[in-house]
Amino acid sequence: MFFSGCLIRQFGGAFSKEPEDLQKSASAGAKKLIDQAFEGIQPQPSVDHHVHIVALGTDGSGAFVNSKMRSGLHLIERLKFSVYASAAGIKSLDNADQEYVSRFARLARNIPAPGKYRILAFDKHYNSDGSVNLEKTAFYVPNEYIFRLVRDYPDLFLPVISVHPYRPDALEELEKWANRGARYVKWLPNAMGIDPASPRLDPFYKKMKEHRMILLSHAGEEQAVEAEEDQRLGNPLLLRKPLDYGLRVIMAHGAGLGSCSDLDSPAKVEVSCFDLFLRLVDEKKYDGLLFGEISAQLQFNRMPGPISTLLKRQDLHRRLVNGSDYPLPAINFLIHTGQMERDGFITKEERGYLNEIYDYNPLLFDFVLKRTMRHPQTRQKLAPSVFMANPGLEN
Repeated sequence: MFFSGCLIRQFGGAFSKEPEDLQKSASAGAKKLIDQAFEGIQPQPSVDHHVHIVALGTDGSGAFVNSKMRSGLHLIERLKFSVYASAAGIKSLDNADQEYVSRFARLARNIPAPGKYRILAFDKHYNSDGSVNLEKTAFYVPNEYIFRLVRDYPDLFLPVISVHPYRPDALEELEKWANRGARYVKWLPNAMGIDPASPRLDPFYKKMKEHRMILLSHAGEEQAVEAEEDQRLGNPLLLRKPLDYGLRVIMAHGAGLGSCSDLDSPAKVEVSCFDLFLRLVDEKKYDGLLFGEISAQLQFNRMPGPISTLLKRQDLHRRLVNGSDYPLPAINFLIHTGQMERDGFITKEERGYLNEIYDYNPLLFDFVLKRTMRHPQTRQKLAPSVFMANPGLEN
């Protein structure tokens, strides 16, 4: 089923304790760090804008993961899948969907203060002619499944639908879910084959504006994408189009990875995608429209650049929102607390407590780490408002 357990656990879910045991068994130092993380947030609930629901369709949802991720012919993809499954606490593929959701619910409900989690649907990859491209569809999570989970876990989940704008029934699908209360739409342009600046999207943006919907779109490089030509679709500047329609846009990860073509420059030089995000967020006309989301910025391949800037840019904190990108925080090798300690973002003592918290609850670990870390020189932290409901996105 999976690669050898020892290797997978080392890279994937290297936790060994149960989330229910944290309150009675964790050290006094770890509990104190957790309490400090919630200072300034309670009694308001924390909000996580970026939780993946990965499913194989074992409960009849229609969800699936691309077969190459489970095929012996694609060893790297199969290894990735095994690491994800380990991080998500999946032990039996025959019951994978329920195990995934049950594990997440246990993690969320064993966090000392209650929170809300925006769970993401994920549409298929569509070609420009409106036909489905299953070869390029990494995984599929139907909107129906997301709404079912919201119904089953009303204390935890908020729905984020995903509608590919090239699909022939895109406007009908958007209307359908807007009428059922959906307010957020998730895109990953690089993986889904969406050009956010295409004129053909005008009717889609108008429909979103009509229903006051919010676009949560990945920006920057996407490492799950194999086709290099699709990376250009993650350019933050392509999202000027929905912004200029007056839509509110949340850029997932704050475009914190990779280089992008500077479309504002005649020379189209390659620059940091994150710098293009900063350019847009600093434009006055997008104040109140453009927001940044900080998931994945603590992964070793993104540190220390973007998060260092955001820690110092206190003026931007009112336009930042938190996201865990779960199950990624549960993948052991992605976050290097040792390097964070050496770089001065956390102390040696804090590192020990954070690693202890991970062992019980990787979701809580992600939250406490972000609330604990500080800029190595200025000692500035992310404001509590980053982790709560943002007023600019609530009406």
